[in-house]
Amino acid sequence: MIFNVEHIWLFLIILPIVAFLYASVGHGGASGYLALMALFSFAPETMKPTALLLNVFVAGIASYHYYKAGFLNKRLFLFFAIASIPMAFIGGTIEVDAAIYRKILGILLIFAILKMLNVFGKERGSINKIEIWQGLIVGGIIGLFSGLIGIGGGIILTPVILLFHWGKMKEAAAVSALFILVNSASALVGQISIGVQIASDSFILVGIALVGGFLGSYHGSRKFNNGLLRYLLAFVLIIASVKLIFV
Repeated sequence: MIFNVEHIWLFLIILPIVAFLYASVGHGGASGYLALMALFSFAPETMKPTALLLNVFVAGIASYHYYKAGFLNKRLFLFFAIASIPMAFIGGTIEVDAAIYRKILGILLIFAILKMLNVFGKERGSINKIEIWQGLIVGGIIGLFSGLIGIGGGIILTPVILLFHWGKMKEAAAVSALFILVNSASALVGQISIGVQIASDSFILVGIALVGGFLGSYHGSRKFNNGLLRYLLAFVLIIASVKLIFV
């Protein structure tokens, strides 16, 4: 039971804020949810499926808003998704030792911290054309890793798109949002296929996260930038990363 966690009320206050900030940049927020769950000492077996479930709903809302705003590059998305969806399912069926899982997650949060600090926020006018083989390789690797850890992969995909200049910021956010949705759903199906149970009270968390996710993606798909909140979230992620790696 998730609601047996100590200080759950504080977790429930922070959860929609995390969803808001992640959704504002086109992400489902799994790395943030996992960081919070680690800080509040959630049972390891509940963390992965809960984060994936939250991701499906929040990324779904973000995908809708970015699509409606006209930023989705369908070709770019398909090049990544073709390989990522089956690989995310495979990753979801693989169970990782709890100690190793915590270390990998702690390292992964560094990507989330850098993203929230806009280290990967640079874009340029000219856009490079992506080849399908590049999309398949990148999508497949991120998909497998996403299913293994319990994230959607957007926190990795967005920096990659910007690094190789395959799209601009809003376009990268739109592609990442839908990428997160399909990968999270695929990985969650993989989890269920090996008998992992989804806690019934996790759906209450979904409702709370959706409030933040809806508002964040609505403003993020238009024009939104709140530096103070992003720095605060980065600070929380740093604490979680240190706890996961060293404690």
